[in-house]
Amino acid sequence: MKLQLEPGDGQNTFTGYGKGYVSVNGVRHRGNLLVLPERLWPDWTSASFATLCLADIELLAALEAEVVLLGTGNQLRFPRPELLRPFVEARKGLEVMDVRAACRTYNILKGEGRRVAAGLLIE
Repeated sequence: MKLQLEPGDGQNTFTGYGKGYVSVNGVRHRGNLLVLPERLWPDWTSASFATLCLADIELLAALEAEVVLLGTGNQLRFPRPELLRPFVEARKGLEVMDVRAACRTYNILKGEGRRVAAGLLIE
């Protein structure tokens, strides 16, 4: 599916997604991906949802973002409770959703000028 591209803001925007990929600024990415408006981090983790570890979540919690989205693949799945500890300790929220919803939500929040980050597990 293609998403509407907001022209000319110079920041990372999701422009599409499909089975096994997401597109950022028109470029397809098939591996796990961390996206912030001004930074793209391909292969931020090699984990699958089942092997997601504390270090992966600690990296997300340490980001300078007011909203952090975790895209859990093609379906919504919630991480084990012990993995949420870094967000509790940092007093930050983590929004968990499937990858498609994370792409759409990221674009909306970025468009509102919010400081957003999306960690996506592409399956």
